[in-house]
Amino acid sequence: MNIATGNSLSETELVSGVIERDQNAMRVLYSRYAGYLTGVCSRYIADDSAVKDILQDSFIKIFHKAEEFEYRGEGSLKAWMTRIVVNDSLKQLRKKKNLPLPPTLANEADVADEPWEYTKVPVNELHGMIRRLPDGYRTVFNLYAFENKSHREIAQLLGIKEDSSASQLHHARALLSRWIKEYIHTHNDE
Repeated sequence: MNIATGNSLSETELVSGVIERDQNAMRVLYSRYAGYLTGVCSRYIADDSAVKDILQDSFIKIFHKAEEFEYRGEGSLKAWMTRIVVNDSLKQLRKKKNLPLPPTLANEADVADEPWEYTKVPVNELHGMIRRLPDGYRTVFNLYAFENKSHREIAQLLGIKEDSSASQLHHARALLSRWIKEYIHTHNDE
């Protein structure tokens, strides 16, 4: 196997190289997916140094558990690694004991169900807004919006009630909606 030309390697070839502990395969895997997985982790974790720590731990886990990976078609490697990063991020959040639910913000209910104009906001700005959400809001929002988890699944993962999951999602949406409106208002005047 020629790992040196890493860009042309399929997922199965890449995993085979990692299982064989080929350093070049590990390097290729890391370089191919580190940016994406950093983005996934930073949706859950606001502290950049914690993101780096979690990502490092996740890659160590990925390298050591590569033989457990089951190929299920193109994209399955990325999905498998994403699950590892999300689980490691959630584990880090659980260490804080309870994900705090901030007090309800004034007028929050008024904006939560309004249509979002997020397409007028650059992706990096949206990402920053999600990272600014309080831990509980951010975690539930990510699990619901990006991981397609139900409130029942979120409640089980986080050890909270389903109603709490729905409430935190509602508050997260309201806060994001407000920030999006503020961003659009500020940047339309420029």
